[in-house]
Amino acid sequence: MKKGQKQIDVGQTKVKMSVNNKIYFTIVYSILIFLLLIVLYPLIYILSASFSSPNAVSTGKVILFPVDFSLEGYKEVIKYTEVWVGYRNTILYTVLGTTLNVVLTMFTGYGLSRKGLPGQKVLTFLFTFTMLFSGGLVPTYLVMNRLHLINTPFSMILPGAINITNMIIARTFIVSIPRDLEEAAMIDGCSYARYFFEIVLPLSKAIMAVLVLYYAVGHWNAYFNALIYLSNRDLFPLQLFLREILILNTASSSQIMDPEMEEKMRGMADLLKYALIVVSTVPILCAYPFAQKYFTKGVMVGSLKG
Repeated sequence: MKKGQKQIDVGQTKVKMSVNNKIYFTIVYSILIFLLLIVLYPLIYILSASFSSPNAVSTGKVILFPVDFSLEGYKEVIKYTEVWVGYRNTILYTVLGTTLNVVLTMFTGYGLSRKGLPGQKVLTFLFTFTMLFSGGLVPTYLVMNRLHLINTPFSMILPGAINITNMIIARTFIVSIPRDLEEAAMIDGCSYARYFFEIVLPLSKAIMAVLVLYYAVGHWNAYFNALIYLSNRDLFPLQLFLREILILNTASSSQIMDPEMEEKMRGMADLLKYALIVVSTVPILCAYPFAQKYFTKGVMVGSLKG
């Protein structure tokens, strides 16, 4: 470097923003903050209402923070021992179902991503055809009955074992992996199975994390299949027990003749509703931050490339 010449650190140079850019970013950030508040407020309200007294909830005193802090709603929920049975079953269905979903989705996506696969277009058409047409509820129930899956845990796991939309996203993600890696692996004597397990899967952590969250949320909130296929209460998921508690408390409050007692029971029903929402959603909300960082990379790459 010549004498008198100054070294410029590009990383430390300050770029002056024009007035138009400042206005633009101010507007964008303001809109984003406004949208965040719209989404965040209902969650804060539900959480605050669940920790408030029944009277404060029924009279609409709860706006942002808990009023007359109380744990009555959670105490009522804990009294129902079947809630814990539902928790056990829901966790079981979520873990087993999500594992099966991700395995089948990745296997199918990898198979359909192979250019030399015989009948690839026909198979892809058959998969996508099911996105538009299905057999219907009655034929599906008859099939489940013939397979002796009624009143078994498999009725909550096997139906919908693979989501076609998620499979297409996974397939597109796998296609976006450079072909040079596969060619180099094949030259070294790598088989298709080994290539899948040792190269494709490690590179697909982003899309797999997104798939796990998508499938887990679906299994955690599932109740319709249980309503149709299950009559054994020992197999009920959490959502069915929560539904029963809400219906029971709503019916009880409407049958009371005393107006004052009816108002109190209605407040308790509302409080119980908010407590149940918190109890049923907190576990799955806690899992979201762990997969959040993969969303942009996994979903955007899997849905746009290829």
